[in-house]
Amino acid sequence: MTQITPRGGAGADVIPIGEAPSAARVPSQAPVRSAALGRVGVLLVSHSRELAEDTADLARSLAPTDDPSAVAATGGHRGEGLGGSALLIAAAARRVDQGHGVAVLADLPGPVHTVLALIAAADEHGLPFPVRFADAPFVEGAVAAVATASAGGDLAAVVDAAEEAYRQRKV
Repeated sequence: MTQITPRGGAGADVIPIGEAPSAARVPSQAPVRSAALGRVGVLLVSHSRELAEDTADLARSLAPTDDPSAVAATGGHRGEGLGGSALLIAAAARRVDQGHGVAVLADLPGPVHTVLALIAAADEHGLPFPVRFADAPFVEGAVAAVATASAGGDLAAVVDAAEEAYRQRKV
C-alpha cells in the first residue's frame, strides 16, 4: 500500500476540510444542477497515467454534451512509472472539485487502497468535501459517471451511474 504523507510532510499541500456524512438519494430523485453553478467532478485513478488520461478522453468524448463535467486523470508516481501516488491523487481531486463533490474511480487494487486510505483521512490530505469512491468498472463506470455529471446529476447519482455499469451486460 502507498504511504500517505501526513500534514506538513515533505511536499504536502494540505488544507483541512471538515468531514460529514453524505446523504444517499434514490437516483430518480437526485436533483439536477445547472452547469453554470458547477457540477460533480470525476477523478479517474489508474496504475498508469496514460490509461487514466485515455479513459478520461474517451468518457469526455462520449458525454452527451459539448460541455462535459470536470474530469481529472492521474496515475503512476511523480517520478514516472506505474503505481499510485497519494499526493498526485489528492491534488487531482482538488483540481476537479467544483463545489458539488468528487466521484472517484480506480482501476486496480493498489490505486483502490490508496484512494480509500485518502478518503478515510480526508481532512489530513485536503480532499474536497464530499468525495465518494465508486466501486465500478473503470472504463464503463467512467463513461457513465462523466455522462451523469455532465447532465447535472448530484454526487449520489454520479456514483450510482458508475456502479450500475457492473450490471450492464455486453451481450
